[in-house]
Amino acid sequence: MDLSMTDLERDIIREILNIGLARAADSFAVIAQERVLLEVPNIDLLMSDDILHRVRDYQTRHVPIQSDIRGDFNGTTLMFFSGQHVQRLSRVCLRMQTSETLELNELQESLLLEISNIITGALVTQLANILKANIYGAPPVAPKGDIAENLQSLLPDQQLQPLIFSVITQFSDRDNTVELPLMLFFDRVTFGKILEIIRSYDFLGSQMSA
Repeated sequence: MDLSMTDLERDIIREILNIGLARAADSFAVIAQERVLLEVPNIDLLMSDDILHRVRDYQTRHVPIQSDIRGDFNGTTLMFFSGQHVQRLSRVCLRMQTSETLELNELQESLLLEISNIITGALVTQLANILKANIYGAPPVAPKGDIAENLQSLLPDQQLQPLIFSVITQFSDRDNTVELPLMLFFDRVTFGKILEIIRSYDFLGSQMSA
């Protein structure tokens, strides 16, 4: 299986993810009580070390929440909440007045876990419907320590795939916009399955050759 993508295949994958994220954004907006825009501006081809470096960089400035994708596909979503996210979501959802902080109490951690569960669930449901795959999101966790090490242990027998969907979301109200990084990646086998589905399905009204 050729794991390189054409520009057309890249655009198709981006659009599939955008459809899934649109449903996730609607679900998130109900909780956040603010306008939420989730889109996929970039699809990056990266080596495993580059992925882990980016994860560690985000972790220094955010609270990470991880939810694994299982079934026909094997992957992980990572959401990174900044101190400003924690402050605003605590105020809106928990009626708590707090400073911008990455130190969470039990209620705040539960809130972020639930938000990740809703967004990942909505995204996975849409991907399953579009790609005709049997997949589901595992319950999210708030990983402790070096999250990059946790990611490496997810795939002990396989190198992490070279594709990462980097999603910089807009979480906005009347006053400002806050970036909410979301990362979605699959192992190489899953990446190959997704490309095979795209290359064999009549997405654009004309059969694409494998």
